[in-house]
Amino acid sequence: MISNELIYLLIPLSCLFAAIGAGFLGPRIGRRLSHRIAIGGVGLAFLLSCLVAWDVFDGGYFNGSVYTWGVVAGVKFEIGFLIDSLTVVMMVVVTFVSLMVHIYTIGYMSDDPGYTRFFSYIALFTFAMLMLVMSNNFLQLFFGWEAVGLVSYLLIGFWYERESAIKANLKAFLVNRVGDFGFILGIAAILSLFGTLDYSEVFAGVHGVQHESVTGPFGNEWSWITLICLLLFVGAMGKSAQVPLHVWLPDSMEGPTPISALIHAATMVTAGIFLVARMSPLFELSTTASSTVLIIGALTALLMAFVAVVQTDIKRVVAYSTLSQLGYMTVALGASAYSVAIFHLGTHAFFKALLFLAAGSVIIAMHHEQDMRRMGGLRRLMPITYLTSVVGSLALAGIPPFAGFFSKDAIIEAVRHSEIPGAGFAYVAVLLGVLITAFYSFRLIFMTFHGPSRVDEHTRTHLHESPWVVTLPLVLLAIPSIFAGVLLVGAVGDGSLLGESVVNVSSLSDGGHFGALEMLSHAPFSWPFWLAIAGIVLAWIFYSLRPDWPDHVTRRMKLVHQVLLKKYGFDELYNQVFAKGSQSLGHLLWKWVDQRTIDGILVNGTASLIGRASTLFRRSQSGLVYHYAFVMIIGLVAILSWLLFR
Repeated sequence: MISNELIYLLIPLSCLFAAIGAGFLGPRIGRRLSHRIAIGGVGLAFLLSCLVAWDVFDGGYFNGSVYTWGVVAGVKFEIGFLIDSLTVVMMVVVTFVSLMVHIYTIGYMSDDPGYTRFFSYIALFTFAMLMLVMSNNFLQLFFGWEAVGLVSYLLIGFWYERESAIKANLKAFLVNRVGDFGFILGIAAILSLFGTLDYSEVFAGVHGVQHESVTGPFGNEWSWITLICLLLFVGAMGKSAQVPLHVWLPDSMEGPTPISALIHAATMVTAGIFLVARMSPLFELSTTASSTVLIIGALTALLMAFVAVVQTDIKRVVAYSTLSQLGYMTVALGASAYSVAIFHLGTHAFFKALLFLAAGSVIIAMHHEQDMRRMGGLRRLMPITYLTSVVGSLALAGIPPFAGFFSKDAIIEAVRHSEIPGAGFAYVAVLLGVLITAFYSFRLIFMTFHGPSRVDEHTRTHLHESPWVVTLPLVLLAIPSIFAGVLLVGAVGDGSLLGESVVNVSSLSDGGHFGALEMLSHAPFSWPFWLAIAGIVLAWIFYSLRPDWPDHVTRRMKLVHQVLLKKYGFDELYNQVFAKGSQSLGHLLWKWVDQRTIDGILVNGTASLIGRASTLFRRSQSGLVYHYAFVMIIGLVAILSWLLFR
């Protein structure tokens, strides 16, 4: 009988060993065996995750150390696992989506020379994410956090011969370092306040220090808990791409489509959402931090949805959709609906991975063309891709009974009942976001699959449905995109899905309980339902019935269109302030501090001064007796004058 601890170890290690096998042995054993090793390792992790989830929902629980890395001043630095309901939900979602991406990669990357290297990277990525979500202490959390960021750097820049890919992965790395700086400061503050890095010890002692304060540099008092939560949330903003640290995520589209699906659906970007949910005992003690989370999430959800409307690259539409949906999850966290945030994280992982992989299927058929303006009429040629894309778009738009309907409506309901400052603005933002989300989701469908074909003749002659290794993951992801909401919404409503792994705050209804039938029957009488329908109808009118209208509206609203195309100017602002600002500061320091002050005055100036002084003194040593006699007389007169008149 295998012990539970060994199973917990096998889940991440199977992915790690798969990554090592595919990476180091791939060139020798060949492509087929390499992808079998990678898929086998991740598949084993998925099966074991399901087994562990079954045990946890049957009452199992584990929180213990696996390895003590070191002890400094009584503080233990350990590798350990916390296996509770929040952990297993994340484990199942991560490993299932990763498995689908691995299978899909066989078809998508079949002609790529870096085939085995890519499988090694995505298996390693899965390992890093599992170490993050399974951790029971901040040291291991930080290890997984940084490992996810490092591997994402390798994957976004996988096609390193492209300059755009190199710029994109560097941008992702640097922006995440900004968030990670706040994150590590938050961990340092926790260690300073609690004297431990263990989750359970921190959560057990949090009520004893909730009124502790720290004096800021300007003499103002800060609550320790608020400071810690805000610092941790800065880290979450970087990983989960919240405004203003969102700029790296759309550019990550430079990586191959499978990794876009993995980053945007189940790993990395969800790490920040998981972090705040895991830290719910801390965030519940700080209204300031919760309000900040709520407002930042609302801004991200609304602003990024508008940008998605003007995108023409099929992958970028889905990328900005990810940003907006991450905003919805963050709003739920700010409204203290932690279970609902994780619920939307799970449903979103399924339908967003589906949409990304479906977009990749279209890109394969279109010979790597990504501009939707050069597509159209693909539904008859690619029926499986079309149907699964419609399923994903319906789930994303929040149409019942698809999964996104339940999780998105639960978020809106939670915000409606919230009394946290900023809840009113967030409620309007998430409601308006429903309309915009439905519009851009079906704009993609109508531009890509409906209407007359805008495909060039050469590509049209080769258009056909993708092979089964591409379409099978689409079908398998479409199933939970339809049924996951119906199956899980009741457990989310009564708090049994995550149990005591997060702080349960009754904010959805008077009793905190709602079910699938209640939500479905109430849908026709709710604003989100009709806003979603209105968005789909508008997309149909603009991109199917009257395709000339978008150009007309663009001309009439040219300024707004340019602002959205520029993505509100965040990239330009950061380029001017941080990139060029750093260059200007560096040039100033080099020219005035280094060259003119240090070299010119301190080094060369000192040498020149000594040389001139030496020349002056050398001239006084003439060797003529009458010169010395004259100096002696002058000196004697000066001394006598001083003695007489002092």
